[in-house]
Amino acid sequence: MLDDSPYFKLIELDETVSTNTFLQGYRPAQLTDITLVTTEYQTAGRGQRGNSWESERGKNLLFSILVQPTFIPPQQLFILSEAIALSIHSAIVQVLGNNASDVTVKWPNDIYVGDHKIAGILIENDLQGSKISRAIIGCGVDINQASFQEPLPGHPTPVSLFQLTGQTAERSLILGEIVENFKRHYAALQGHFASAVEALHQRYVATLYRREGFHSFHDENGDFKAEIADVETTGHLVLRDEQGALRRYAFKEVSYL
Repeated sequence: MLDDSPYFKLIELDETVSTNTFLQGYRPAQLTDITLVTTEYQTAGRGQRGNSWESERGKNLLFSILVQPTFIPPQQLFILSEAIALSIHSAIVQVLGNNASDVTVKWPNDIYVGDHKIAGILIENDLQGSKISRAIIGCGVDINQASFQEPLPGHPTPVSLFQLTGQTAERSLILGEIVENFKRHYAALQGHFASAVEALHQRYVATLYRREGFHSFHDENGDFKAEIADVETTGHLVLRDEQGALRRYAFKEVSYL
């Protein structure tokens, strides 16, 4: 499933600083469409907002995907975030089966089960002129870790599939499912961009964390309650507050409480 081909390349590392950092320095003579790098352990795993990523050696999935999305307009690059989030979401749903109703995507691209974070994504882009020449999609998915450190105030509580099911999962099978999902989404974007964007975006919005009802948020002006009105294809979150006013946010401009 994850064998090398002219279209796809797999690089397996025992240990690295982070898989994203590895790919930042990866400059082969010829790139394949998709390059996947996995590792058993990261000495300095990174998450969104400059956070570290806690993961015991050999327990979870730590990987990055390198693509060259020059066909995607920069203002629509959020579709890559939606594609990988939905790829992981679907794989987690498949494992949990009848207990998968609480699996959601927290804007912009964390995967949650209930109010607990099971996966995080960090995307880093290289700009060449007016196009994105390379995108590195770093992912951490908690699979078999039995316990985690107490999170810092304001940070989500992590959870693993092992904690949810009481069973050890086969990491390679879950990774294979995630990557195959992403391959399908990416191929659809390459072949029929407009229709693929619409289909992926609709699925993404439908799976959002706290999609229904009013919830607490925080921005530069303080705390407030609002409901999700939309997520634009640019990635901006649109909230409707209790007074009916729409508030539009880029990433890092608003946080969930």
